[in-house]
Amino acid sequence: MGVGAQLTVTDMRRAARHPIDHKVIGEHRRLGDVRLHIVNISAHGFMIGGATEMERGERVSIRLPDIGRIEAHMIWATEDRAGFQFERIIRLEDFMKLIDALQPNPRLRRAR
Repeated sequence: MGVGAQLTVTDMRRAARHPIDHKVIGEHRRLGDVRLHIVNISAHGFMIGGATEMERGERVSIRLPDIGRIEAHMIWATEDRAGFQFERIIRLEDFMKLIDALQPNPRLRRAR
């Protein structure tokens, strides 16, 4: 049984990322509740702004509008940003609902 979405780096980089400003409380096995500030999101994952105590490969569960609870693992980190890959890819229809909920201003949404 495979683990995660198993995307290639090229596939992940081609995913359309939408800028958002969304704060969530994630559930982490070692750290408990962690505050995350999501600054962009795609159907494959998200990027947070700000430092985190998590390390590459660690998992966090978050709750997103119209998606519900979803787990992600950290795939990269710098001093002030980190990237996470969802354990499953979000279906396009559900992702569009998510973007509408997180970015209500249509002028700030990417072209569809």
